[in-house]
Amino acid sequence: MDPDSINLGLAVLRVTVGVTLALHGIAKFRGGIRGVGNWFASEGLRPGLLHAYLAALTEIGAGIGLALGLLTPLSSMAVIGVMTTAGWVGHRHNGFFIIREGWEYVFVLAVVAAAVAATGPGDWSVDNAIGLDWSGPIWFAVAIVGGLVSTILLLAACYRPDVGAEK
Repeated sequence: MDPDSINLGLAVLRVTVGVTLALHGIAKFRGGIRGVGNWFASEGLRPGLLHAYLAALTEIGAGIGLALGLLTPLSSMAVIGVMTTAGWVGHRHNGFFIIREGWEYVFVLAVVAAAVAATGPGDWSVDNAIGLDWSGPIWFAVAIVGGLVSTILLLAACYRPDVGAEK
């Protein structure tokens, strides 16, 4: 296959998912971060406002990193972590399909991030421009395991769904 076709496909995938995720984080601020914090608290994340800021900033930073192909497996790890947390806390009880508030959307974003960690960002990326070649099965595993471990640690430390919403 033509290398330019592969690079074009990777760039379109990275930029589309990365910008979408970054805009999702920005929307948390534009829509009212306190309201997001209250919703997070009602879902069991304590303290809700802190987690709203962390989620929004992670989505923005990881989205931009993925879009640029910057420290790609680390950006992918952050995407996987924030999307896995969102899937567990906010969507898992609703089934798979997003039409019913399910985990379809967050799953697809996490899988794309994992796939990009495996393939690398392509030649049209910041990583390539600075000579960073972090890709392949090891970086795929690092992104997935790191994302999942961050979710597990965050949930163990801060997820209390049995406690009422913050006042």
